[in-house]
Amino acid sequence: MSLNSCWFLKIPSSPHIVRTALLPALLLLGVGGNADAQVCPADTVASELRRPMGLALSNLGNLIVSETGSAVPNSGRISIISPDGNRRTLIDRLPSGTSDVGDPTGPAGIVMRGRSLYVLMSIGDSVVPAPVATRQYANPAVSSPIYSSVLEFTFSANVEKRTAGFIMSAADQQTLAAGARVIQSNGGGDTLEISLVTNFPDTIPDPLPGFPAIVRGSNPFGIALAGDQLYVTDGGRNLLWQVDIPTGTHAPLATFGTIPNPIFPAVGGPVIEPVPTGIEYVNGQLLVTLFRGVPFAPNTSTVVQIDPVTGGQTPFITRLKTAIKVLQIEGSVDSDYLVLQHSSGPQPFFAGPGVVLRFDTPASTPIVVADCFQRPTSMLLDEKSGILYVTELLSGRLLSIIFE
Repeated sequence: MSLNSCWFLKIPSSPHIVRTALLPALLLLGVGGNADAQVCPADTVASELRRPMGLALSNLGNLIVSETGSAVPNSGRISIISPDGNRRTLIDRLPSGTSDVGDPTGPAGIVMRGRSLYVLMSIGDSVVPAPVATRQYANPAVSSPIYSSVLEFTFSANVEKRTAGFIMSAADQQTLAAGARVIQSNGGGDTLEISLVTNFPDTIPDPLPGFPAIVRGSNPFGIALAGDQLYVTDGGRNLLWQVDIPTGTHAPLATFGTIPNPIFPAVGGPVIEPVPTGIEYVNGQLLVTLFRGVPFAPNTSTVVQIDPVTGGQTPFITRLKTAIKVLQIEGSVDSDYLVLQHSSGPQPFFAGPGVVLRFDTPASTPIVVADCFQRPTSMLLDEKSGILYVTELLSGRLLSIIFE
């Protein structure tokens, strides 16, 4: 991983060398990360996942996990994991490729309604490094035509209960890119229907003087569903897409701007990219986490509230670090909020553990629910069982917390 890129989100930022001797002088206010007093109530449900990225809960009570893949091309996967930890493959060999900073990227955020699972395909190998640090060129030999897209997978309850797994071929990817459906069969009467909901542009021009071919890649990350509308965060383009499921049309609903880097010039450039990541539809509004880019400074990450009609945005929860997911918890009197931070240490970058924070109100002081995660990517609360699930990127684990 390059410290000048927002890990799998690929956000360009001004290149600066991190001077480790300066880090003690950069201790800013941070929540969590106290190794001497960790709060760690988590148990391992499943392991050896391929860089898990997204979580959904089926109406049968199973966890559906998107895995962005390994170093092997087209190794993205969707797994079905029962509450007791038994893992089965729904579909394997989904588009994934090595990014411009050397990390595999493929399937990302997911959301499920009924028997339909909506899955984001992220940036993959759509871009390659440009001669300017942290900038990219379009890859002339991209390995998939359906990167930066939304796919719909439809399967029966029987398939969810018993399938041994389906496989997506290169021909299937071409068929989907052409707008046709793919119907998979495993020979035992089980079928999986796949369709392309929408295909965002892989790249847009973003030239610099002397480098007219530089581009900015689309990198879908988080997804939420409301009626027939999908809302997708794009960590590469720094915007929020609205997708109409019946027609497949997409359009930007909101864009997010840069902010001043509070520790410039010690570390990083003069501004920090917004990097939208997690998204949740709550009470007719959208809550979006802004992860923030290099140098991932404490107190710069936020949760913003977006009006899905106007696209207007207002701050909701502030003074965070690398927020990557937000959830609302309905209580008997009012609502609480959970925020998942990819890293929580007081230093720049990812030195501290991942944490789950609980807020009684958006402005309240948070309570640490757990602070022992290794680069977490998503969380999901099963309200029936009272279990909170968290995925870890590098360890490949799915963890559970009995939530009260």
